[in-house]
Amino acid sequence: QVQLAESGGGLVHPGGSLGLSCAASGSVSNINAMGWYRQAPGKQRELVAVITRGGATHYGTSVYGRFTISSDNAKNMVYLQMNNLKPEDTTVYYCNADYQDSLELIDYWGQGTRVTVSS
Repeated sequence: QVQLAESGGGLVHPGGSLGLSCAASGSVSNINAMGWYRQAPGKQRELVAVITRGGATHYGTSVYGRFTISSDNAKNMVYLQMNNLKPEDTTVYYCNADYQDSLELIDYWGQGTRVTVSS
């Protein structure tokens, strides 16, 4: 079992920056990747960024060059630094953890943190 706790969402002006944090707890030794996803009204959930335990990263095309994902494996934390925010970035952001052992593969999800980009 893995629990994810997100923080950092809020209201930001266009062009501003915001940092999100996600802390994993529980059976964290079998987490092999963590990431951020978002889902805007009328759209399917989309990948924002993913980082593996080894540090490899992958970004969604809509945020590439603006957002940066990082992690601290010792602290079981993942971060998302969001720069040059746009109104279309407004939605709920969800932390994700990929859990894998010899028996199962599970995606765990946080409760979400809302980001609003508006004047």
